[in-house]
Amino acid sequence: MVDLAKITEPLSLKRFGPRSQGPLVLELDLTEGVVDEAPSDPLSQLMNRRKQHYLEVLEGIRRGARDPEVAALIVRVDARGLGPAKVQELRDTVADFRATGKPTVAWADTFGEAGSGNLPYYLATAFSRVVLSPTGLVGLSGLMSRSTFFKGALDKLDVRFEGGARHEYKNAVDPFTRTGYSDAHREATGRIVESMNDQIVEAVAESRGLTAERVRELIDTAPILASEALEAGLVDRLAYRDEVYAELNEQVRGKADKAPDPALQFVTRYHRRHTSPPKPRIADQEAHVALISASGGISLGKSRRSPMGGTVMGSDTVCAAFRAARQDPRIKAVVFRVDSGGGSAIASDLIRRESQLTREAGKPVVTSMGDVAGSGGYYVALGSDAIVAEPATITGSIGVLTGKLVLGPLKERFGITSDSVSEGAHAGMFDSEEGFDESEWERINTLLDDIYQDFVSKVAAARGRTWDEIHEVAKGRIWTGADARERGLVDELGGIETAVRIARAKADVGPLPLRVFPRPHPLDRLRQHESSEDLASSDPQTVLSAWGPLEHMAARLGLPAAGPLTMPGSWEIR
Repeated sequence: MVDLAKITEPLSLKRFGPRSQGPLVLELDLTEGVVDEAPSDPLSQLMNRRKQHYLEVLEGIRRGARDPEVAALIVRVDARGLGPAKVQELRDTVADFRATGKPTVAWADTFGEAGSGNLPYYLATAFSRVVLSPTGLVGLSGLMSRSTFFKGALDKLDVRFEGGARHEYKNAVDPFTRTGYSDAHREATGRIVESMNDQIVEAVAESRGLTAERVRELIDTAPILASEALEAGLVDRLAYRDEVYAELNEQVRGKADKAPDPALQFVTRYHRRHTSPPKPRIADQEAHVALISASGGISLGKSRRSPMGGTVMGSDTVCAAFRAARQDPRIKAVVFRVDSGGGSAIASDLIRRESQLTREAGKPVVTSMGDVAGSGGYYVALGSDAIVAEPATITGSIGVLTGKLVLGPLKERFGITSDSVSEGAHAGMFDSEEGFDESEWERINTLLDDIYQDFVSKVAAARGRTWDEIHEVAKGRIWTGADARERGLVDELGGIETAVRIARAKADVGPLPLRVFPRPHPLDRLRQHESSEDLASSDPQTVLSAWGPLEHMAARLGLPAAGPLTMPGSWEIR
């Protein structure tokens, strides 16, 4: 029988009232994924409100470390949406929290299943206690990078690729021209994997009190059973979620009989509650360091989010942000966050120019590199006062490429014919019907040589080196951030916090807050814009192709869609 009295009982507002007066435990669930930055349009902002934003996670943990009401941090570890460099930045943030003496607990149902647990476990080792489910695994199995080559299939289809690159390490076109690694491709890729693996081994050894040799031995036995991981000292305890939380609550509550129970709160929720927008009149007067974020393939035009996922770094949008920062008296310095494998050479240079003008106007600019900042992603950093990268950041790739797939023979095989009329010797230069003729090859090589010469010259000028010195570490080769720093391409290792520290020092200001910039008002999309200097006029809408006349070829046939200053491969470490 239904109890009508219970149905008519008033709704309890307990959960909407003030939280328990007990200590606060910050909680983070990385299995839900993390997004790089908040979208700019109102609809996407609404839809992504519950998403965990990477920078909010970092700032929330840093704030909690300083907050006496926060007693501990507990994280369900995963690495979804996090590459090696972001994992390192998050590790450093957790280490700072741990250094305050507050408990930090990492727990996981499993660190990968039958492998692919390198990054989650690497992250977990930053915590004071690592807990694994009794049936879980530690997939600390080492790193591998695999490339797929299509030339054999193209040969069977009578399709060939014609193009060029500067120089031997710029291998993004190799999948269409080779059936395996060239010596240069294998050398560069092998060094990336070796460098990242060394970083993981050293971190695990240091945090778990093991020798590097012992860690390598354990890697060779992976995937490691939970009981084996406990015996080897890779984890501190085998327990289920309820046991993990109960143990932490008891530790935080202490031995007092009437001590209040700890209260849980997600890190991003905690951060947002403490960073509600200030009153406009106060914000108008407050000096700060601006954070300009730019991610995705670099293109002319405006930034946008792809319907298929991912982002495009539009030169109009990023350049407008730098112009606005120069004109804003509240902004004393800029941190430029870059996460991009490159794209259009022209767009990259335009962004570099605006960054340089901002620096020359007396507002220091410090570039903070994310997981990837290579080729065009390195180019855009050249206007800044300093470049900061994580040890595992993929960067460099100072080179250029172009080309096309020739489809004429394939179409002929299936009886597909076409005809054309043209004026101009090179009108059909990038047409897919035929390969380049001698005159067109001459122009291709001139273009490649000129872009490479200019790229290296700008790097040399920005880094205070000779052209020959930069050429030796360029040639299209990618580097980890650690290797890039040794070769003078990066100034300091670290993340956004390091970049902010350098920016404050160069601006000779105190601990000014860091604020995302720009923050356009939703109504900016509706009003008419005053001029091209109006920041709202660069609101993301559309994007032009980085390949120009090659757009259709890049989209249909696999060339890097972002443009000629593009890094090879996706650089997904498993």
